Amino acid sequence: MPLQTLCQAKMSQVRQVGLLAAGCQPWNKDVCAASGDRFAYCATLAIYIYQLDHRYNEFKLRAIMSEHKKTITAISWSPHNPDIFASASADSLVIIWNVTEQKVVAKLDDIKGIPASLSWCWNAGDAVAFVSHRGPLYIWTISGPDSGVTVHREAHSFLSDISLFRWHPKKKGKVVFGHTDGSLSIFQPGSKNQKHILRPESLEGTDEEDPVTALEWDPLSTDYLLVANLQNGIRLVDSESLSCITTFHFPSAAASVQCLAWVSSAPGMFITGDSQVGVLRVWNVSHATPIENFKLKKTGFHGLHVLSSPPKKKACSLQHSTKNHYTSSTSEAIPPPTLTQNQAYSLPPGHAVCCFMDGGVGLYDMGARKWDFLRDLGHVETIFDCKFKPDNPDLLATASFDGTIKVWDINTLTAVYTSPGNEGVIYSISWAPGDLNCIAGATSKNGGFIWDVQKGKMITRFSEHGKNGIFCIAWSHKDSKRIATCSSDGFCIIRTIDGKVLHKYKHPAAVFGCDWSQNNKDMIATGCEDKNVRVFYLATSSDQPLKVFAGHTAKVFHVRWSPLREGILCSGSDDGTVRIWDYTQDACINVLSGHTAPVRGLMWNPEIPYLLVSGSWDHTIRVWDTRDGTCLDTVCDHGADVYGLTCHPSRPFTMASCSRDSTVRLWSLTPLINPLQINILADRCWDEIIGNTDRAVESGAPPLLCGKVSRDIKQDVEKKPGNARVKKLRWFSECFSPPGGSKNLWDLVAVIKGQDDSLLPQNYCKGIMHMKHLIRFRMSRAQELTTVKMSKFGGGIGAPSKEERLKEAAEIHLRLGQIQRYCELMVELGEWDKALSVAPGVSMKYWRKLMQRRADQLIQEENDDVIPYCIAVGDVKKLVSFFTSRGQLKEALLVAQAACEGNIQISPLSTTAGSSNSDGNSADDYNEDLAVDLLMMIPDNKLQLAKLCAFYPGCTEEINDLHEKCNLPDVEECMRLAETIQADGDIFETVKYYLLSTEPEKALPIGIQYVKEQLCGSDWTLDSICPYLDLLSYIRTERLVLHKCSEFRNELLILCGYIGALLAIRRQYNSIVPALYEYTSQLLKRREVSVPLKIEQLSEELDAWRACTQLNKPASELPCTPPSESQRMVYSILVSRIQEEPLKGMIGPDCVTGSNLPSHSDVHISCLTGLRIQGPVFFLEDGKSAISLNDALMWAKVNPFSPLGTGVRLNPF
Repeated sequence: MPLQTLCQAKMSQVRQVGLLAAGCQPWNKDVCAASGDRFAYCATLAIYIYQLDHRYNEFKLRAIMSEHKKTITAISWSPHNPDIFASASADSLVIIWNVTEQKVVAKLDDIKGIPASLSWCWNAGDAVAFVSHRGPLYIWTISGPDSGVTVHREAHSFLSDISLFRWHPKKKGKVVFGHTDGSLSIFQPGSKNQKHILRPESLEGTDEEDPVTALEWDPLSTDYLLVANLQNGIRLVDSESLSCITTFHFPSAAASVQCLAWVSSAPGMFITGDSQVGVLRVWNVSHATPIENFKLKKTGFHGLHVLSSPPKKKACSLQHSTKNHYTSSTSEAIPPPTLTQNQAYSLPPGHAVCCFMDGGVGLYDMGARKWDFLRDLGHVETIFDCKFKPDNPDLLATASFDGTIKVWDINTLTAVYTSPGNEGVIYSISWAPGDLNCIAGATSKNGGFIWDVQKGKMITRFSEHGKNGIFCIAWSHKDSKRIATCSSDGFCIIRTIDGKVLHKYKHPAAVFGCDWSQNNKDMIATGCEDKNVRVFYLATSSDQPLKVFAGHTAKVFHVRWSPLREGILCSGSDDGTVRIWDYTQDACINVLSGHTAPVRGLMWNPEIPYLLVSGSWDHTIRVWDTRDGTCLDTVCDHGADVYGLTCHPSRPFTMASCSRDSTVRLWSLTPLINPLQINILADRCWDEIIGNTDRAVESGAPPLLCGKVSRDIKQDVEKKPGNARVKKLRWFSECFSPPGGSKNLWDLVAVIKGQDDSLLPQNYCKGIMHMKHLIRFRMSRAQELTTVKMSKFGGGIGAPSKEERLKEAAEIHLRLGQIQRYCELMVELGEWDKALSVAPGVSMKYWRKLMQRRADQLIQEENDDVIPYCIAVGDVKKLVSFFTSRGQLKEALLVAQAACEGNIQISPLSTTAGSSNSDGNSADDYNEDLAVDLLMMIPDNKLQLAKLCAFYPGCTEEINDLHEKCNLPDVEECMRLAETIQADGDIFETVKYYLLSTEPEKALPIGIQYVKEQLCGSDWTLDSICPYLDLLSYIRTERLVLHKCSEFRNELLILCGYIGALLAIRRQYNSIVPALYEYTSQLLKRREVSVPLKIEQLSEELDAWRACTQLNKPASELPCTPPSESQRMVYSILVSRIQEEPLKGMIGPDCVTGSNLPSHSDVHISCLTGLRIQGPVFFLEDGKSAISLNDALMWAKVNPFSPLGTGVRLNPF
């Protein structure tokens, strides 16, 4: 095999590290759906699918489907196949999706009208029905002999628009339509069709409209139907007798409902969501009023769907729930206890998928009465712009088509502020300089504005452009009093923040982009529809541009000045190119071609002067080396047009992007500068890390940092005394790492090294803490929650109420074992039952005192509930006084007599209220010099240095030089030493020195023979074999692939594969264990070798491992067949050989950043598992075969050689 074919894996240079998902659109009806352990909701142009991760019992984003180009109008999950669902959109398109494979199964794009509602036909496995507002009802049979679109024979010619329709889940062909006039239309085979019937009584004989907002068939009946009208509330109607059975009444006449859902696990129970306020109401058909009310949010509901939950600790899974979801749930119901009317129902296990009018999406556990998942305040439309706050790299502002600006904390991926809204389309935003905490916004019709983020209100508006759309707004960061806007009216206007116009620059056509020079406060560039870039100079009174750059063949959208190279700017155009202009030369110095659609987002890197990133309508982000126009990387993860790109100067290698797919994504650019990272780690001189711009932009020059942040780090390191290397590593790691990356890690390092706790930063407790701080900081948090004034919590979204703070504090105290403090907080919250139930954990004396306090309170309220409390603690005197004061003398006498006869034990405690204050229990290129420098820094490095030298592929002179640096003999001396040591019988040292010699292949037969002899014995362990195979694996690749080494190479690969499988079992890398056994078996089958391994033995071991380890799986993955006695015996032998992993940090599967984030890149199938790869992909040496980066990392840790069996080492690190 030629050496040039032994290439490194092709990996993406830009890695996705975070995602801000969109919210649920509030415009159309059927925009959320669920099936089994999955649920889905629609933003405007994309469908988000969440799935239960059974290992962690939490719902995670599984996929984003974004094939639609116009607003999605409805989605529906197949009742017959949990992997299939359908969606419809305003571009008259219906799509069938496969969720597991994340691909389109079928498309229908020639339909008439816009599908307003969509549903799978219950009587046919592969048919979808859809209807426009006036009908008719179309039925699309997707496959089979009858495939195609047919029209329902009766469901047409309606007199009122259709709101939605529902097929009956049991009666074949029965369907009901809800209309905007409040009526229903019911069709069923063999019966008379009923059109526009059952309007609410108050509408009969009038022309008023009260649209049907929700329709659901009773899952336990063939005829009953729940109907919700916007104004007239909810009715249960009989579709056979055409009569209203029950009209349900709300506590308030102002309440209205847009959504409802049956709770399939409880007969007769359903839930509704109020449309004005986020109140979830629980009903039973036997009562006309709600039995429970939960206020979940301030904003109203838009959609509801119920996911059935499995009973806890039973061997069933959510995936099986589809079977019971559509049949009677009577057998699952629990008889209600005899309680008061409103207490007579306990909420069954189940999750409500809740969609709100503000775009919020949540999964509410009705049984536990808590959110399992809440995605609050996401944008529901295209996001046009994103910008980091100048003085805070953790805050990112976004502007959207939905008329709002949102500010996100990118560490927690949650919204912390949102603008009032109703601004039309917001095209562009710009933060005020420094810490002014204001954002300027540009809108489609309402001019420009300044929003005070902290106060949450608009403080200034600009109307100089009239009703013309403003496409870009830019706040000068060199002169904070100036703001520029450019508009479709052809003007770029410069004004002061109080509205005084300074300049009006007229263009021949619409102006789309403008950008202030970062080196000259009086210079601004614009991009125009006339295909030209202009540069204006504000220090003169002229309204003519200083420069006009022509060259683009279509309109210019955005322009960006380089922050590091004076006079350099770039422009993106609808011609699909990015042009680089040199103002000083009056010339275009480069054209970046590669995008296949208009270019929108542009971003210069603030540290690497030649690095430019662009985003386009072709859905991609491209990274460019502007020195020669090379495209360094292309990222395809956005599912739609990419509009905004931004990064913060103090975190220059974390980039945010926004898109028409309604998401914001975070990216790490650090793989682009790997040589720099290695130079910093190896403590190389500053000249190899930081340089000037002229040096950095030289052709072929390695990456150098040229920005302000890197210069500040250098200055601080040189100025402050102490361990300069540690400071350098810390500050650069914080600069290079994505949000939430390394800061807390360095805090932990400081703690371990003995730093005084008083020097820890204020936010230390929000990250990973040292064990010794855990209790103290949690106690401090609980104390803070109970004592901090409410004003501290103001100004943000969802500021916690006093009750919420006290509940959180109580839960902390309980987990810390401070039971009495928990009880006191529960009492303060009025939850006496919870306090009294755990009070005996403090002491019986404390429980009695608490009972007496509760009795005193109930006596003051004159509440009869006081009786059991007084009797339980034996406070007869108090109870007699209570009865006497109410004139109940017979009751008083009865209690007194019972006490006299000894039936009531009188308490010795006093009845004074109060409590004790005491708590209860309380790089791409091989750089040997860097490697040597790094290895020299660690103790016990002799073996590591030997491995480095053994694998180094240089000539003899270079190898000898490396040996000298590592204090090792030259290659000839190593050969002599090997021969001498071999005679002495030291196998390990013999192998080592042969590997270091002129003939390293001589180590193979010696080391392999030793390993084979060990395997033939009965008492070998992993630890007795691994060091030899690990050492042998460092033979230079060009020697290992020689034809004369074929036999030994095959044996080495087989042995490494087998031992790797055992190592994977030891380290719990469960996903690659079967692949390693299969790899070893295939090599045994195809290659002639003599090793003490048999395919049958490997098969037995794998089966035994599978059988014996399945006992440790969660109950949801059972049932399973118990292992046989022989399997237990095989597995016990395996365990005895594997032993425990000495490095505890190696145990558990690898999971790189972005592994769980969905991707729109090319679909790759793993050659190990045959499944679609989720997250980053690693290509093997043939350039085609792929595995997940997670699997590649685990594989390389247990078996150094590629899964392709070529003898090439795997290096995904």
